[in-house]
Amino acid sequence: MSVLRAFLLLLALALAGVVAYIATPATDVPVQLQEARMLDAPRLLEDFELVDQHGESFQRQDLEENWSLVFIGFTHCPDVCPATLHLLDELDQRLRSDGYVVNPVFISVDPERDTPEVLARYVGHFSERIVGATGPHDQLARLCDGLDFAYVRIPASKGRYTIDHSGALALINPQSHLVGYFMPPFDSNRLTTDLAIVLEQGRSE
Repeated sequence: MSVLRAFLLLLALALAGVVAYIATPATDVPVQLQEARMLDAPRLLEDFELVDQHGESFQRQDLEENWSLVFIGFTHCPDVCPATLHLLDELDQRLRSDGYVVNPVFISVDPERDTPEVLARYVGHFSERIVGATGPHDQLARLCDGLDFAYVRIPASKGRYTIDHSGALALINPQSHLVGYFMPPFDSNRLTTDLAIVLEQGRSE
């Protein structure tokens, strides 16, 4: 084979490789999340001691084994809390139908009014799968500080009060690490898609 023919053959092979590379989809490019704000590194939550709607202890270890979505609020909340609990129920049903499990958790920051009995009636209105929990303010603070959540009691007339609180959903992995957030306003379709991506990636790790 002449030098010229060898050169042309090598050139043709190189061009074929370039065409094949361009035509091949980039499967290793990460899928862009639409709603989730993921932390650069997971952050382990501190220990805390709360009580769930059944009067049983609810601790950091109860967030292990499955993924969890945690939301804080109070049962006298007129709009944000019921809307978010409806969303958590919808997400739970959609994800489980696709083979994923994310435990919905509602933490009341109003322990003076939200007893376990009150919580049981409240979360049971939305779903039997939603965990409701509350406890002393020092224990609530330990959990909320770890989630970077905040709440403040706002006095109203005749001794009544309301509570301003963070409205985000915190995503906790099965090792009880905070890994990310979903911020309002929420879109259930994008939330479901993002959660399925994150959970599928977690399965492969």
